[in-house]
Amino acid sequence: MRLCAWYLYGEKHRGYALNPVANFHLQNGSVLWRINWMGDTSPRGIGASCGMMVNYRYFLEDTATNSAAYLGTKHIKASEQVLALVSQFQQNSKL
Repeated sequence: MRLCAWYLYGEKHRGYALNPVANFHLQNGSVLWRINWMGDTSPRGIGASCGMMVNYRYFLEDTATNSAAYLGTKHIKASEQVLALVSQFQQNSKL
């Protein structure tokens, strides 16, 4: 879960999210909202993401601001759950 959070939040390509699905949603102003353990137990879900599923949440009143922040300053808006996982990854990582 921590590694997944870091991959979605911290791994970048030219400053933007490395994951193309994350990049799409973040460009459109979403919030990286939740990571669900075993959220997709289909064979494809297990093979592609070890069964993890990510929720992106759109707060309509904030989408323009979030999109502008992401495209302008490359800031990813994320929930407390995701940020806590990122913090745990950074504290325990040897990378």
